[in-house]
Amino acid sequence: MTGPRLGFFTRLLEDAPAHERYRFALEQIAGAETAGFASAWIAQHHFSADEGGLPSPFVLLAAASERTSRIGLGTAVVTLPLDEPLRAAEDAAVVDRLSGGRVQLGISSGGTPSSFAAFGRDHERRRETFAEHFAVFVDALAGWGVRGTESRVYPEPGDLERRVWQATFSVDGGVRAGARGDGLLLSRTQPRDAPDAPLHEVQLPLIEAYRAALPAGAPFRVLASRTAFVVDPEDRTRALELAEDGLRRIAGTLHGVDADGLGIDELVRVTDTHVGTVDEVVASLSADAAIPASTDVSFQVHSIAATHELTLRSLELLASEVAPRLGYRTGESAAASLRDAHRPIVHETEGVS
Repeated sequence: MTGPRLGFFTRLLEDAPAHERYRFALEQIAGAETAGFASAWIAQHHFSADEGGLPSPFVLLAAASERTSRIGLGTAVVTLPLDEPLRAAEDAAVVDRLSGGRVQLGISSGGTPSSFAAFGRDHERRRETFAEHFAVFVDALAGWGVRGTESRVYPEPGDLERRVWQATFSVDGGVRAGARGDGLLLSRTQPRDAPDAPLHEVQLPLIEAYRAALPAGAPFRVLASRTAFVVDPEDRTRALELAEDGLRRIAGTLHGVDADGLGIDELVRVTDTHVGTVDEVVASLSADAAIPASTDVSFQVHSIAATHELTLRSLELLASEVAPRLGYRTGESAAASLRDAHRPIVHETEGVS
């Protein structure tokens, strides 16, 4: 398999008011396209500015579609149990038309537990609610009648239903995504039984289970999300300073590590973070075996408190210096291959009598 396509991801977590966060995100997406990224992905979070700054991803993607022309525009993810699935399908169809067919639809069953009550949903029933909403969502995107009626989504969604990606932490979830022929989204916050287990060791079994479940001819689509903050040598000390508090917090809350006594090097290792100069990031990414096993890799700066300017510079360095050394795909050809990645594989012998 050729190297993965290069992607950008943001949770919109800058220490700034909402309008500034949105401006930063749009500038970063535009900067990513200019640098040669194949895709840009945005998260959805409700209520808490500390969790993420965007409850309405399709609104922001519509704005991004007007500032870009090539880069894929993805949700990572829409928390489908909290959304009205028909409205989500309609919004996706509109943005896809505005963008010229560049939307990628990442969805999940999870999310911040406290948000469920506010939406009148039971967090304990999130998987059942997801299954119910997912059925409506994909039927609407496929252009079928909605909920047993003759109503159909307008504008026509085209092949959007084949551009769905499911996010999961489990092998079972990978099997479900594969069995439907959907893409698979893997998170940098993947839980693990052993806190010291490298992220790729936990995720490779998910990738293999997903691959094994794919129907014949279904395209293999896996995106691995990672934290990478690449800086020029003169900014290295500042980068590590910006990283320390966030990495200490994530080491304790997500990985269950007693992080109080850990130095920055150990925090970087425990949290599978890639931070430093081009040479340092290339070296650490080279050890991640799940990335070359994926079709796409998306990079975020979170949980590092990077400034907007340093984030833009990191995107430039990732595309111009890190990606070529690791064989990641960039540019128009990479973006075009993402637009076509959902199409069934046609073997040369098919149709030959």
